[in-house]
Amino acid sequence: MEYFEDVTVGDAATVGEYEVTAAEIVEFAEGYDPQSIHTDEEAAADSPFGGLIASGWHTAAMTMRLLVDDYYADRAALAATGVDELRFLEPVRPGDTLTAEIEVRETEPWDDDRGLVRSAVRTTAGDETVLTMEPLVLWRRAGD
Repeated sequence: MEYFEDVTVGDAATVGEYEVTAAEIVEFAEGYDPQSIHTDEEAAADSPFGGLIASGWHTAAMTMRLLVDDYYADRAALAATGVDELRFLEPVRPGDTLTAEIEVRETEPWDDDRGLVRSAVRTTAGDETVLTMEPLVLWRRAGD
């Protein structure tokens, strides 16, 4: 288990692969972002995007899945206090495979039990950067 004291500015990792499907794009959008570019392939084909695209919120959720499964799982991360600088840079389409990169930018003590870690995250689909964000995550401190 990696604790707050083990985290160093500059630590970096590339995590996971997540294949995006049309069915998942539509299912997520119908529940949370029901715009036609996310829910209706025919309407999306006539949009400026030329086809179905994932909601940015869906892209953020898929990124979170990659981070939880392949990065935070072996670490003493507790919860996020927020996300700064969230950007949806390019559309995510059915058939894309997402990968996320995370790099620690800052660490600071929060209280006796926790520390705050600010990281930079970049999600890619092939050579395209599709999302960037800076999560602020509380980590458990190592006990005595």
